[in-house]
Amino acid sequence: MRQDIPVLAPADWRARAAAHRDRVDALVGPYLAQRAIGTKHPVIDFLFTYYGHKPAQLKRWHPGFGTALSDSPEYAESRGYHQLPDTPAHTADPAFLEKRRDTIEFVTRLLTATATRPAQLSCFGLHEWAMVYRTDDLRHQLPLRLGSAGTDAVVDSMQLRCTHYDAFRFFTPQAIPLNIEPLTRDTQEHREQPGCLHANMDLYKWGFKLTPLISSDLLFACFELACAARELDMKASPYDLSTYSYTPIRIETPSGRAEYVRAQAEIATRAEVLRTHLTEACRTLLSSGNQVDIHTPHL
Repeated sequence: MRQDIPVLAPADWRARAAAHRDRVDALVGPYLAQRAIGTKHPVIDFLFTYYGHKPAQLKRWHPGFGTALSDSPEYAESRGYHQLPDTPAHTADPAFLEKRRDTIEFVTRLLTATATRPAQLSCFGLHEWAMVYRTDDLRHQLPLRLGSAGTDAVVDSMQLRCTHYDAFRFFTPQAIPLNIEPLTRDTQEHREQPGCLHANMDLYKWGFKLTPLISSDLLFACFELACAARELDMKASPYDLSTYSYTPIRIETPSGRAEYVRAQAEIATRAEVLRTHLTEACRTLLSSGNQVDIHTPHL
């Protein structure tokens, strides 16, 4: 049975959109101000450069598929929107949903498979160390806490247990054979697990790939998690971030590894909830794409 679309009044959705912008600014506003004048940040930049979702895109609020915004001309040119017939309202376009169906199906499979596996908490963030193993070509213009030889010695002393292909693919050639198993893009759905810091950080990536079909409230929650995961990632890295006021997690020591595992487990617990919400949102999209009546909204 097809359903009419609920339409939010201007005062309602504009207030929610403003609150969303305020949340983004509260979290990364100072960073964005520095970025505007050309100042780089080795920790936070990653969230906008590697993931490629621009701050302005993150600030734009979306109600998600199946809800329309009345009197919303600013959404007329937004990707994935269309105007409801004979109304001043805009909503996520069912045609855009169909265009993104393959992506939604992939994300659903990946998140579902990831959630079925036990969390592995024994990698100790060594993926960042493997990316600078036995090379002078560093990914960040930062000194190494232990120097090159000391960094290599840490990698040599512990088993690399990376399960995330998009971290593994940046390993140096010398580090690749040291991983407990080879990883490929084709095996991604069979290897990702819920303890992985990068798999949990990537919930933000899957969320913004589905924009504007999912709500910005869910996307922002994924972004908050990605911020926390990225900070942990770099605190445990081999880089010296003291000039940015980050206290290192010294995973080369037993106490540092224990600290990392505790923080990794906390990230995984938060991610479990968001992974469930994102998976449910994907399944709803897949089942509701043809169920919305776009011709007779209640205004």
